[in-house]
Amino acid sequence: MKGSLAVMETIAWLSVSDAADRLGVSVSRVLQLRRERQLLGVREDGELRIPADFLDGTAIVKHLPAVLTLLADGGFSDEEALGWLFTAEVSLPGTPIQALRENRGTEVKRRAQASAL
Repeated sequence: MKGSLAVMETIAWLSVSDAADRLGVSVSRVLQLRRERQLLGVREDGELRIPADFLDGTAIVKHLPAVLTLLADGGFSDEEALGWLFTAEVSLPGTPIQALRENRGTEVKRRAQASAL
């Protein structure tokens, strides 16, 4: 796995219903957003969880869907993509998700493309 378990343990998680509440949509819409790779989540003990950092107020973080698509097209599993997004990158600096939240999407997309090769 490209992302480590230690990284996964540092992520603040939301349940699907919490994510739906924050986005102001239904639970089924959150599940649809996941299927469309607008969001990413992992299951733990049968419950789907979504990183809280993927939401910016009542919206999905800008450029996140494009980065998720690049990583998926490069063969990253959901867990590997999460690990990549939450692992510090010296050249950014910080983590890719932090850079996305700071509206530095172009930098992150370039690195996602390079990582997926």
